[in-house]
Amino acid sequence: MQLGPETIVAGDCLEVLRSLPDRSVDLIFADPPYNLQLSGDLHRPNQSRVDGVDQDWDRFADFASYDAFTRAWLLAAKRVLKPNGTLWVIGSYHNIFRVGAAVQDLGYWILNDVVWRKANPMPNFKGTRLANAHETLIWASKSRGGRYTFNYDALKVSNDDLQMRSDWTFPLCTGEERLKDEDGVKTHPTQKPEALLHRLLLASTRPGDLVLDPFFGTGTTGAVAKRLGRRFIGIEREPAYLEAAERRIAAVRPSPSGALAVTGSKKSEPRIPFGQLVEAGLLREGDSLWCPKGQREAQVRADGSLVHGDKSGSIHKLGALLEQAPACNGWTYWRYRTDRGLAPIDDLRARIRAQAA
Repeated sequence: MQLGPETIVAGDCLEVLRSLPDRSVDLIFADPPYNLQLSGDLHRPNQSRVDGVDQDWDRFADFASYDAFTRAWLLAAKRVLKPNGTLWVIGSYHNIFRVGAAVQDLGYWILNDVVWRKANPMPNFKGTRLANAHETLIWASKSRGGRYTFNYDALKVSNDDLQMRSDWTFPLCTGEERLKDEDGVKTHPTQKPEALLHRLLLASTRPGDLVLDPFFGTGTTGAVAKRLGRRFIGIEREPAYLEAAERRIAAVRPSPSGALAVTGSKKSEPRIPFGQLVEAGLLREGDSLWCPKGQREAQVRADGSLVHGDKSGSIHKLGALLEQAPACNGWTYWRYRTDRGLAPIDDLRARIRAQAA
């Protein structure tokens, strides 16, 4: 199969997955059938019918049939996933626990489960259960201990410099974003909001990465991937969904390449040992460093170690000893004196990195 930056394939997901090269995909987002097991129509209090999921693609004979289908696509997906790739799969209480068991049985390693809290959930019209106000996403690497992309700092910046949590609040897909036919009927009953895919792709892909969606639907994954400069493969068997997805994605304008860079992680930056600051003359042997509150002082030694009284060690070891803590990040703990007061020595490390760039 010839793969371009935007590849939409008509067909059954298992058959198409078999045609893809081994270890070729950076990320898989899957929104498989939920197997809702509906037994009749649902009506609102005014007797209008709820436009729910009643399509043939969501019907399975029994749990065993659904489990076999789930294992088959997960196994095929694992073959095409790169060693450092990850899988995201979304579901409701009807199916996500069965999917999660299959994910673990097939050797994936679960990194997180994320709760998508719906800001505008559909009420439980019968009043017989709690309103179903969330769905669950599973994020998994291909195997335990494998490396994977996680843009931690980018998510933190997008969350007002707070660590991103595993509960995400987005409204259901409504308004102009919701695709409808000429009669105003929803094109797809479970179209996902673009905001959800934006955060997901921001979290775990880089520009140019190849994203696969084996249950493409109306193309939300493709639309967001195109806008964010990611390549994509979408697999869909329903002609009406394919047509809607193609129209939708054709109208998407990619973001300027200069706007696609995200805040980088310090873990990916070149390692700078503390002794290099001494060698570069940014600190001198005998200079003093202080703890964050300025109450404890340590002297810098020629080999890049610190000494405080009868205690000595690296910037990390001595910080941990003084705080009686199991570990300490010396770069953020120790301060040096400036004309404007105490500043973290991490500022000096950043200066060396900037000179080397």
